[in-house]
Amino acid sequence: MARRTPALIRSLDILELFTDGRDSVSAPEIVKELDLPRTSVHELLHTLSDRGYLRLHPDIPGRYQLGLQLFRLGSAYAEQLDIAKIGQQVAHEVVAQCNETSHVAVLDGTHVVYIAKVDSSQAVRMVSTLGGRVPAHCTALGKTLLSALPEAELRHRFGGGPLPAMTANSITGVPQLLDELAGIRASGVAVEICESNPDVCCVAAPVRDRTGATVAAISVSVPLHRWSEQLRSDLQALVADGAARLTASLGGRSPLREHTRG
Repeated sequence: MARRTPALIRSLDILELFTDGRDSVSAPEIVKELDLPRTSVHELLHTLSDRGYLRLHPDIPGRYQLGLQLFRLGSAYAEQLDIAKIGQQVAHEVVAQCNETSHVAVLDGTHVVYIAKVDSSQAVRMVSTLGGRVPAHCTALGKTLLSALPEAELRHRFGGGPLPAMTANSITGVPQLLDELAGIRASGVAVEICESNPDVCCVAAPVRDRTGATVAAISVSVPLHRWSEQLRSDLQALVADGAARLTASLGGRSPLREHTRG
């Protein structure tokens, strides 16, 4: 096994103190929290500041904030991200756990567009195509994405209704849709029972980028004859976990997901 560099590990530990949302740190805090020698901490702070990874707080003497070099590195990383490519990888992981079809989609006006898909190996599974567009209000993916929009924007996009139906279970009224979206915001996941296809049920969760914006959603689709309340509960936890992994890959941070397990 390759030898690790202690000074580098300590430097990274200092930078990672900021991942809890704090604005700045001081040398005494670092000494206490990381249990490092005072002399070493001052040397590391000097080096990190000299290279632009930290900077002295402009208003509070003795405190350090993240430096511009970290923003440059983060921006370079963000430019390499490909939601469809990473989404495909996470969808593979989700399907490996449940052997049901998984999709990743983005919002396009009042429709969702599938940008990644991994099929179940089972004989009966959902039929869909990459790049396909489906009315957002009829799908768990779409309702997840719509739930991130303010009510004024939703009313602007959908007008007064009625909304087009894909099945007898589709939501056709704007007030009903707004009520459902409020529930999705509270629970963190969306559930669709035969709203876009009379024989398919679906569970979805939001994917966020580093700014906290919802940029995609990931789902699991199940034929109606395999659907059950227990499976629903299991899939809610599964898609929430998959969405969290995809969010983390995009540099984002997911809210707590315990409430989806039930």
